[in-house]
Amino acid sequence: MKYGQFCPIAKATELLGEKWTLLIIREMLMGSSRFNELQRGLSMISPTLLTRRLQSLEENGLLFKRKISGQRGYEYFATEPTKELLPILLNLGDWGMKWAKDNLTDEDYDVDFLMIYLRRSIVPEKLPGDETVIKFKFLDITDNPDWWLLVTGDEIDICVNDPGKDVDVYFTSTVEILSKVWLGHVKYRDVIKNEELLVVGPRALTRNISSWLTSSPFTKNEFIE
Repeated sequence: MKYGQFCPIAKATELLGEKWTLLIIREMLMGSSRFNELQRGLSMISPTLLTRRLQSLEENGLLFKRKISGQRGYEYFATEPTKELLPILLNLGDWGMKWAKDNLTDEDYDVDFLMIYLRRSIVPEKLPGDETVIKFKFLDITDNPDWWLLVTGDEIDICVNDPGKDVDVYFTSTVEILSKVWLGHVKYRDVIKNEELLVVGPRALTRNISSWLTSSPFTKNEFIE
């Protein structure tokens, strides 16, 4: 899309203004580098459209791709101009938290997206021992209501099937409530008091959850015990 203006905002929008482009950049800056990782973080985008957007970003110097050694497919990495978008995206997120949060609908509370961001919010060095298993049961999901985060050292895996390990902490709630807590729209202690969230586990882990499960970077609030 060309605007025919020399305004730098117009020129930047020509590169970044197409649907999904900023969210693809968000995913790359959050650590996604493979096609399936990007698609999982953008669950409603088609593979064809994602491929086109990645090609456009590459042609404009906003990413580079590298063949995965010994495998099919590529890895995608942000270039320096794209990395410089991080504070801009954070400011845009802050703006959204202030002015766009009332536009949230039931369809926006996606369990895959929530689990991806909960995974990214784990701070492994704040967890005791070499392995921690966290189970989430979502009361508003019929198919596959149970999810696990398996933390082994610095590796964190999302499991939709029982990993067959003892669970350290159980979270029982809805996708909407856990999303709102992570976003900072509601306080951790309030949803527990209102019985909208049940957390079960040893006090060493449950008394200060916000130390090992951080909140959204777009909110000044932490999980409040």
